[in-house]
Amino acid sequence: MPKLDFPDDFVWGTATAAYQVEGAGHEGGRSECIWDTFSRVPGAVYGGENGDIACDQYHHYREDIALMAELGFKSYRFSIAWPRVIPSGTGKVNPEGIAYYRTLCEELHRNGIKACATIYHWDLPQILQDRGGWADRSVVEAFTEYAGVCFAELGDCVDRWITINEPFCIAYLGYYYGVHAPGIRNIDQALRAVHHVNLAHGSAVRAYRKTGLKAPIGITWNPSTPRPATRNEADKKAALTARALETEVFIYPVLGKGYPEIVTGDLGLSFPVQSGDLEIIAQPIDFIGVNYYNESPVAFDGKAPLTYSSKPSWQDTSEMGWPTVPQGLKRQLVWIQEVSGGIPMYITENGYAGDDKVDAEGRVHDRERIRYLRKHLELCGDLIKEGINLKGYYAWSFADNFEWAYGYTKRFGIVYVDYATQKRYPKDSAYFFRDVIAGYGEW
Repeated sequence: MPKLDFPDDFVWGTATAAYQVEGAGHEGGRSECIWDTFSRVPGAVYGGENGDIACDQYHHYREDIALMAELGFKSYRFSIAWPRVIPSGTGKVNPEGIAYYRTLCEELHRNGIKACATIYHWDLPQILQDRGGWADRSVVEAFTEYAGVCFAELGDCVDRWITINEPFCIAYLGYYYGVHAPGIRNIDQALRAVHHVNLAHGSAVRAYRKTGLKAPIGITWNPSTPRPATRNEADKKAALTARALETEVFIYPVLGKGYPEIVTGDLGLSFPVQSGDLEIIAQPIDFIGVNYYNESPVAFDGKAPLTYSSKPSWQDTSEMGWPTVPQGLKRQLVWIQEVSGGIPMYITENGYAGDDKVDAEGRVHDRERIRYLRKHLELCGDLIKEGINLKGYYAWSFADNFEWAYGYTKRFGIVYVDYATQKRYPKDSAYFFRDVIAGYGEW
């Protein structure tokens, strides 16, 4: 295979999320979040597991950052835990929480790594959920306040800001399908959550522009742009409907295009838009984060609530059951560049869940993950040469961690974590990235 070839200024990073890796669930003044509560619901999370300890990065961050530096990564995408910074959701700021993230950023900089902070990665303080969570408009003001604290307290040490991670999962998995916290199954609440997440993003960006800080700020989406299962017009329409409902309702308002007609007209769904909301949502952003793992075909389904359903795929799958479809990433990036007018893009998550084992020599030979990563990186390199404005790539994930409703049964890391001892074992995929970053990405 040819060597992977990327521009010299291409950003190589790796990523995690606070609830999945930090642990220290009852330390440092942190309050409970919706995932602490959801994890206690019988059957909600595999084995009743939770993020109380996770990878214990709260105590192991120096070790982890040193390993990132050893592997050559130049940016670390982490998330700030809202319940650690403002335990009551609004009001009093927790100095221990701020101190932790300042120390984390300083340690990154000492190791030549830039700090990419996601302000919200799903850990809503439970006290705010008790007031309605993302389905209640008051959360927008609370989030704007929280984001403002992050800007004021950490703005001098964060190199890149992401407002919100994967609005789709927040709104639909949390409030429609009920498989993520807070576990609600109600389409009206889900649609309110869609709008309030969008509005919170825009409100935070508007507040950021007033601070005078210069670090880039954007948002991370996990776009769903499914392909039609057949050439039938009904299936083509189904794919467009799926894209509109699962992706365009987030992307279009931020880009100043409003909510898609397919959703508001054809499906007859509505969002709680008030005067001025769409202008707030459409604040200019500096970049777009794209999380991509897989793509599925969809077909028209008159019995389905939203008129479409996913169909089986033929491709190899990961331990998550997700098909490996690199061309789906190409379709996404090309489409997003077209609809956004060329706003710079970063792949903020891309990874593979494997059945990883440590051998007698302390090695993890995760060849399937490497094959997955290489296919996607090859495509990214080719797309850059074709003019796609892709500026960086963050591997998901730096370390094995709490995989939400799957508990600790799925391993996405390029570093293996023995949860009993917290010992770290770099997998072969970690050394693969080291070679790619160094410019020696041959197979």
